[in-house]
Amino acid sequence: MQMPPGPFCQSCAMPMDAPDKFGTNVDNTPSDQYCVYCYQNGSFTQPDISLAEMIEFCAAIMVEKMGMSREEAKAQLSQFMPMLAKWRGKAQG
Repeated sequence: MQMPPGPFCQSCAMPMDAPDKFGTNVDNTPSDQYCVYCYQNGSFTQPDISLAEMIEFCAAIMVEKMGMSREEAKAQLSQFMPMLAKWRGKAQG
């Protein structure tokens, strides 16, 4: 699966299509990798979340916002999210 054009969060895959969607580094500059929901003040907002938990969390949002089935959302996320910087090489457990 190829990654779509970005920028998008390297943790949750949310498109970062406006300045207010970018997370912040320790020095309050915008993060070029992570969204405001995943990364604030140089730290992850949910540092202990697993890839499997993030897939479940994001699937629920995709069902609500995009109207896709839970199965379809999870299938797409399960293919795409392991390629993101935060999850590369990590197990889904």
